[in-house]
Formats: sequence, C-alpha cells, structure tokens
Amino acid sequence: MTLDEARKRHTELNAEIREHDAHYYQKDTPVISDADYDKLRRELEALEFQFPELVTPDSATQKVGAAPSEGFKKIRHSMPMLSLANAFDEVDVQEFIVRAAKFLDLDSAVNIELVCEPKIDGLSFSARYERGALKYAVTRGDGEVGEDITANIRTIRGFPQNLSNAPELLEVRGEVFMRNEDFRILNSEREESEKFANPRNAAAGSLRQLDPAITAKRRLSYFVYGWGEVSEPIADTHFDAVTRLGLMGFHINPRMQCCFNLPESMNAYDDLKENRALLDYEIDGMVIKINRLDWQKRLGQVARAPRWAIAHKFPAEQAVTKLEAIDIQVGRTGVLTPVARLTPVNVGGVMVSNATLHNEDEIARKDVRIGDMVVIQRAGDVIPQVVEVKTRGDGAPYVFPNHCPVCGSEAVREEGEVAKRCTGGLVCEAQAVERLRHFVARNALDIDGLGAKQIEAFFAEGLVKTPADIFTLEARDTQNLSRLKNREGWGEKSATNLFAAIQKARRTTLSRYIYALGIRHIGEETAKLLAKNYGTYEALFDALIAAHDHESDAYKELLAIDGIGAKVAQALIDFVHEEHNQTLLNELQSFMEFTPEAAARTDSPVAGKTVVFTGTLQSIGRAEAKAQAESIGAKVAGSVSKKTDYVVAGAEAGSKLKDAEKYGVKVLTEDEWFALIGR
Repeated sequence: MTLDEARKRHTELNAEIREHDAHYYQKDTPVISDADYDKLRRELEALEFQFPELVTPDSATQKVGAAPSEGFKKIRHSMPMLSLANAFDEVDVQEFIVRAAKFLDLDSAVNIELVCEPKIDGLSFSARYERGALKYAVTRGDGEVGEDITANIRTIRGFPQNLSNAPELLEVRGEVFMRNEDFRILNSEREESEKFANPRNAAAGSLRQLDPAITAKRRLSYFVYGWGEVSEPIADTHFDAVTRLGLMGFHINPRMQCCFNLPESMNAYDDLKENRALLDYEIDGMVIKINRLDWQKRLGQVARAPRWAIAHKFPAEQAVTKLEAIDIQVGRTGVLTPVARLTPVNVGGVMVSNATLHNEDEIARKDVRIGDMVVIQRAGDVIPQVVEVKTRGDGAPYVFPNHCPVCGSEAVREEGEVAKRCTGGLVCEAQAVERLRHFVARNALDIDGLGAKQIEAFFAEGLVKTPADIFTLEARDTQNLSRLKNREGWGEKSATNLFAAIQKARRTTLSRYIYALGIRHIGEETAKLLAKNYGTYEALFDALIAAHDHESDAYKELLAIDGIGAKVAQALIDFVHEEHNQTLLNELQSFMEFTPEAAARTDSPVAGKTVVFTGTLQSIGRAEAKAQAESIGAKVAGSVSKKTDYVVAGAEAGSKLKDAEKYGVKVLTEDEWFALIGR
C-alpha cells in the first residue's frame, strides 16, 4: 500500500468510526456489532503503525493508549463549578420560584419559564475548547480546583475532539455516567470482591484511571448540560444554548424540556419518576433551571449553589434490617454522635451497614434499641439514617453516655444545644485525630498521601500530634534515618511524594487555612467571608484578639460582616483566646505562605470598599443589589461601622442611616449608587 492509498483509507476509517459512534451514542441505533466495530479500530491502528505520519490529534486511535501518568495534575476552574440546592417536594420548588421572582423584583403574576431535565447520577466534568480544539477536561473537584482527566475523556466514544461553528473559547460542563447494561457487563467480568456497588461508582472509578487504556475498555457515556467560560454568548435562553451544544456534536439529554410554570414542571417530575425504571441510566431526581440567561446572570449564586437552579430529588429509598449495636463517635469539635451498626442491607443499589442516629434526643424520640428491626433510608448522597422501629427486639432502652468513650472526660450538653460534647479538648485523642484529618482534608490543605489511616497511625506512634508536626515530619524523618520509607507498605518514592505534597500545602489561600483550623461553626463559605474582609492573616488575628472586648470597634466590625452572627463571632474569639490555640497558630505561621484568593474584581470604583444597603430600593431588590455589589468586588456589610465606605439608602431607611451620620459615612441614593458603579 502506498502512502497516498493509506491516507485515503485512513480518512475513510476515521469517518466510518465517527459515524458508528453517532449511531451508538447519539441515535441509540447501532448498525454493526461490537466485534465489527472493534475490527475497524484494529485496522486503523495497524495502518497508523505502518504509516506513523498519518497519526493526528483527532484520529480515533488517539482516544486510547496514552502513556500512564504518575497521577492526576490539578487544574483550577476559570469559573467555579457549583453544586445544586435540593428540593424534596412541591413546596420546596414553589419556594425556589418565589425566591427567584422576589430577587428579580418580578410581578407575582409573571410566569417564569423553566428548563427541566433528569438529574444524572454520575461524575461532573468541565471540558475547555480553544479555537475548536479540546484543550483539557477536569473533574468538579472542590468546585474551584479539579483533576485533569483530559486523556481519559478522549477515550469516551462520541466525545468531540474538535468543534466547528463554536466560539473561540468554550467550556462545556456535563456528567459522565455508565449505562445500566454496561454496568452489569462490567461487574460480570470482575471478581466478587472487586465489583462496583453502583453505576455511579463504576463511572467515577473508570474515569479516574491513571491509564487511559483502562478507561477506554469501560463503556462510559456522557451528557452535556451547561457551560462555563465562553468568549461570546451562544444563545439567549438555557434551552437554546444546550440545544446549540448538541448541534456542535455533544450528547445532550433528549428528555430536556421547557415548562412554563410550576404545574407543568411538577407534571414533568411525576412523569420522570413514574418512568424512571425504563431509563437505561441511573437518575436521582430532576434538575430545574430558570430558562432566561439574563435572569440567570442577575440571580447569580449564593454560597456554592446558583440561585437559578435547584435539584428536585426523588423520595428516599428505604429498607428494613437489624440494628446490631450503637457506637458513639467523637468528632473534631467533641460532639458525641451515635451511629447504628446494622446487618448489611441493600438500599437503592448501595450496601448499607452503618446509619446515623443523629443525637440523644432522636434515639429517645424513636425509642431505638439494640436488636430492633429498623427502617433505613437514604436519598442520593445523604448519609443513611434510621427512620423508625419496624419490629421491637428484646433490647433495653438505650442510655446515652455521660462520659467520652475515648478519653473518659465528662460529656456535657450546653443549654440550647442538642448534642453532647466531650470536655477533654486536645487531651481527647479522638478530637485530636479528627482535627488532624480535617486539617489535611481535600477542602482544607489537601495533602495527598496523608489520609485517615496514615493520620491515625502517625498519631498513635507520636509522629504527628499537632498540625504543626506535619511540616516538621520530613526533617525529623531524615534525622531518624528515613523511618518513613522503611515502613511496611511504604517506600522511598511514597515518602518522597508525601514530603513534596506537604511542602506544596504550605502555600495555600487564607480561606482554606481558616477552614483547615477546624474552628466550630466555621465552614468553607464563612472562611471565605473572613478572608475577603480581612485580607491577611495578621489583620484577622489582630481583629479577633481585639474583638474579645464586645464594646470594641473590632467586635462591631466583625458582626457587621454580612453572614457573621454573634454565635460565629464568639466561636472565632474563643478559639484565638485559648492559650494552646495561640501556641499552635504561632507554630504554624513559621510554615505557612498565603497565596491570593480567587481573583476578585479590581477594575470597579467600589472594589475593596465596604457597602451597606438600607431601606427599600425601587429599581432592584436589595438581595440582588448586594449580589451585584459583591460581583464587582465590593464588601457588603450588614451594619454600619467606622470602616464602612458607603451606605446606599432607599425609601424608609432606618437606624443604619442614623449610624452613617454618626460615623461620617458617605450616604448615596439609589441613583447615585448606580451612577457610581456605571449601571
């Protein structure tokens, strides 16, 4: 065969394989057998082996066979990948629509058009295209940083490598999943101990293989449902935008539909629930999105979820099994949590052997006893829980302990609290270990190679007792003749990788560091609020020390942060005033280097300024005004202090207007505010 003949056949084979991909994945009408399809691929591979110059980035062979990587590198999303808030009944959906209408300041008679589609139980991804070529693909990760799965996603048949009629820059977002039949085939080929629990786990495990050739052997599917960064708008509505993505060559869910009001969306939900078993893939609900993209943009997001979308989940799945024991777990803040140990039972495709009993009051209210047959419930990714007693056993009423099962310290229940807490603090091994596990967790400092088992082992051996010990581990290991690499299950490479991960973790954002400290009531979003408002660790620490005096300006400024209440403020103050915490913070400071937070707007006249809204605005809702201000870099506060830059006063402004006059803060009318920000 001459080179020209080979080039012609190469073009024919690629076109034929792409056509069969379209029949199998897009039209669900395969026209050849799997064996015949594989024969075409083998011919293409042989041709490229004989004529290497024919290999191109968009060849069908480039979807498999990439060299195994040492591990997944991490990629920061250009725009965060958000989660969805959940709705569990029609009332929740109605409240979602009412909230959106109120935020947008719409007349109650206006119908909000919705897009409804099945909520796929798979693994989320984002794929970036530049000038029509696939640049990279990445998992959701923590919403800001994900894993590079480019080589693996290329192996999914029907996933475009190149686009035509697309914007110069386009990020598509969607879900990788495994169809039910493909899942059954995969599990039938595996040993009993290696079988996947459900299609979602199988899809996630397949997509995260270090060797893309393994991923290629698994039949993965995908749907695209949205987008991230784009160089130009692709439509005016969500439905039209996703439809256009389908025309570009992406698989989109054929069950996506427009609904013009709440009753229509509920009919769509009921129909989907009724026909759920007929689908060839797993779903756990229906996603509802506001269709108009200009409204989506105005609505923006809150915390980690958009205001313009919600997941209407299906009812929880249940099963009955025996409660064999009740164990008490001690968390990082000392909370004693009762856990039911169960005879393993299949609940919605997942084997469940543990379930939460929540707290002392819940056990008493349900009168749960060891030996009872109990109803277990799980919904989506929610932790399984004991719903009720189905059949009474012969066990006595459960007596909740008054002492910590780990350290023996007294367990107390503060007034107004539902949980009992161990008073042992850092002398309690359980709390110390849990704090360490939290410190290195994915959403905190994210230290690869230092998981729960390693933390527990290092703590038991005295290698790591405090977070600061993690950063001296390498130096101490060297002094002790490389103890780590000689441990069972370890080696020089494992030890080297861990030390590199620890060094990498020294450079992190202030918000991640605050969250990693495990302060009571301080979650990821609160940590971001604190980092945004104080900017540096030193400014935050000094402010919290000064805020110990509740009459101080520092305390008032802390409470003025929109989203920080008295309980959260006191938890922060208490943390930094404990002597052992001050010692820990001082030790850690010698190791930490803080990097900038996610890029904030600096090109607006109010970037970095503190703004307070008061009264009723006429042209925009106050919630939208706050979200708009934050989107252009302003800090929105809930009360006025000396550090407030602007107070925007609408009709019937109250005490905040008086406070502005008291502190000499500039007051703007609604029109003056919009003139200032150029809106």
